[in-house]
Parts: sequence; C-alpha cells; structure tokens
Amino acid sequence: MAKRKQDPEELPDAPESRGKGKKNDDESDSDEDMDMVNVDFEWFDPNPAVDFHGLKTLLRQLLDVDNQLFDISELADLILSQPLLGSTVKVDGSETDPYAFLTVLNLETHKDKKVIRDLHAYLSKKAPSLLPAAPAQIGLILTERFINMPHEIVPPMYTMLMEEIQWAVEEKEPYAFTHYLVLSKAYSEVASNLPAVGQPPSKKKKAGKAEEETFYFHPEDEVLHQHATGHTTFDYDTPVDEGASDSKRAFQEMGVRPQGHLTLIEAGRFAGAVDAVKSFLNEQ
Repeated sequence: MAKRKQDPEELPDAPESRGKGKKNDDESDSDEDMDMVNVDFEWFDPNPAVDFHGLKTLLRQLLDVDNQLFDISELADLILSQPLLGSTVKVDGSETDPYAFLTVLNLETHKDKKVIRDLHAYLSKKAPSLLPAAPAQIGLILTERFINMPHEIVPPMYTMLMEEIQWAVEEKEPYAFTHYLVLSKAYSEVASNLPAVGQPPSKKKKAGKAEEETFYFHPEDEVLHQHATGHTTFDYDTPVDEGASDSKRAFQEMGVRPQGHLTLIEAGRFAGAVDAVKSFLNEQ
C-alpha cells in the first residue's frame, strides 16, 4: 500500500510541528509549567488490512445517534475498496488506527450497495430541496476526526483528494462529479434542565421560542458555505433521552444538541472552496 508523505516539511499545507514547551508570548506566568506535546502527523492511503475498525469508529461519530440506521461495516468496506482515493491521518505509523479520514463516494456508481441506497434516501429526506436531480453526478464527501485533532490536518487531505480525483478522471474512472455533497455535524445550545450548583430547581418559564444559533464541529464548514449552492442543518431521527443534551455539557450553562449538516458545492467551485479552507485553517 502506498504510503503518504509523513514529514510536515514535505507537505506544504501540513501543520507545523510544535515543540514541547513552546508558548505564545502573551501566555500568563501561570502557564509556565504547561507542556506542549510534540506530535508528528502522518497521511496514508486507506488500508483495508488495518483501518476497518478505526474507520467504523469515526463513521459512527460522524453519523452520531443515527449511525444505527446504516450498515457501518458495509460503508467502511466501501471506503476501503478505493484505497487510492482519500486519506487517513495517524500518529504512530501505518499499522495504527486513524485519528481522521476524508474520502468521496460516487452515489450513482455505488447505488447498488444497500448502505448507499440507505444513505441517499436518508439525505434526500433530510434535504429534499438541496440534492440535485439526475443526471447529476454527486460525490458524497465523508470526513471526520477526533475532537482534539488540530484543524491544520484538514487542508492536506482536501488537497490530496482533489489530485486523486483528477488522476482518476484521467484514467476514465467514475469520478467526474458535477457536485460535491459534504456530510458533517453541527450543534445548537439548549437550556439546561439541571439546576445550577447550590440553586434549587426553578419553575420553567413560558417564553417565546428564540431562534437557535448553529455552531459547527468542523470550522471549515462555514468557509465551504461561501462557495456552496446551498447548505442545511437537520435533526437526527433516533430519539435520545431527555437528559442527553445535559450529558454533553462541560463547564458551561447550556446543553448541546448535535445535528447533521449538509453542504452542496458545484464541481466548478470546489477548487476555490478548498483554497479558501486552506487559507482559513492555516491562519487559525
């Protein structure tokens, strides 16, 4: 299996290595004893012999509570069946589980696969006015990473994906897309059902429903919006317990309600979108 470039210096868009103990000038004295962990990220082709279980974990995270509606094993196998398209990111060599991945699936070519039929029907139901009708060739971009991964790992994955798609098209493979559909995750904040520490439970007040603000787990989604034909956020189908939002609350007053998110980009605007993502994330 072909190995990706490993060294950040060899990959122009890769994040720079951060040495242990390196701090910003404006850090307070109280942070002097905090150590920075030096991690070298490596990019690899998807490896069927190694990545199956790691991909399943990331796919479950991407699809959240609705992951049980799909055959995640079949989806992981499908991703691994095209090992020269897409990337994984690892930290301890090619034989370890991926910490992030990005790939694209042709919804038309794979329409005979049950998991793709299920996904297409699900996404069409969630965004009936967003998905283009036939004969559009839609490339479904699936990407996910562990929550503590640096955003700078994303631009190289998109850059390599564009190169691989170009090579595949030159070889007459079915990746001449008219549109790209990016599946991602968002969340909204909801009022907690739990009383504040030291405070008795208060009676619920009736009030007009305020418009919810949407936040994005992947900050590049907001950049992609600027180049998109359209985008939408949707609720998951699987019911969750009443306290689920509070279970995701950490050191804040509001609970968190995860949602799915879709962004549709015409193929002719995709390169510009990727360039914008690179500029945005490399400045973070």
